[in-house]
Amino acid sequence: MHSESLAERYARLAHEGLERRPVDASLRLLDIVISGAALLLFSPVALLIALAIRLTSGSPALYRGARVGRAGRVFTMLKFRTLATDAESRLGPYWGAELDRRTGAEVTRLGRWLRASQLDEVPQLWNVLAGDMSVVGPRPIRPAFFEELCEQIPQYWQRLVVRPGLTGFAQTRMGREPSWGEKLAHDLEYVADRSVGLYLRVVAATILRVARQSGRAILGLLRGAGGPERD
Repeated sequence: MHSESLAERYARLAHEGLERRPVDASLRLLDIVISGAALLLFSPVALLIALAIRLTSGSPALYRGARVGRAGRVFTMLKFRTLATDAESRLGPYWGAELDRRTGAEVTRLGRWLRASQLDEVPQLWNVLAGDMSVVGPRPIRPAFFEELCEQIPQYWQRLVVRPGLTGFAQTRMGREPSWGEKLAHDLEYVADRSVGLYLRVVAATILRVARQSGRAILGLLRGAGGPERD
């Protein structure tokens, strides 16, 4: 008899606990409009970034990683590759602070700038358009990390009630330093209070934040520093 894993159990709970609200259709429409327009706007920049990655560190230009989506469905998340080739195999056993420490040594010079400007996230607009993600929601997480966090924080599965986001409530309020529990509190606040107004406020706050970070990254690149690390 098949024994249900912890990840499967929490995915089942999320699926059973899905609360469909009238506002969700409006939020999905906003996702389609925003991601479609942004893909058209950023397509020339995306082509230049892909070419720059191939010229400076080879192929592939895109990173593809498994992430846990709405109701526990695993999907392939896209990003521009910012780490050295095959870094994923070297970093696989680690997570948390140790993963952050080891990742720093794997980031390419161009990748450091892409992370600082957050342009590495542009391919995720396709995930939004395809319905795997939303523009706003809890950030997507790897399946192994999800299972670990569910063991530590039993209510962690509740973030699976909505699609993971390109940006989130937590990201507009804090950097990477706070604990997973603190970030979860902001994520669940968004899940509970989600509305068109809150969605648009998070989008506006994200645009301002990215503009500031991109400005710092460009200054860093001009100074030859490769840009600051993303918080």
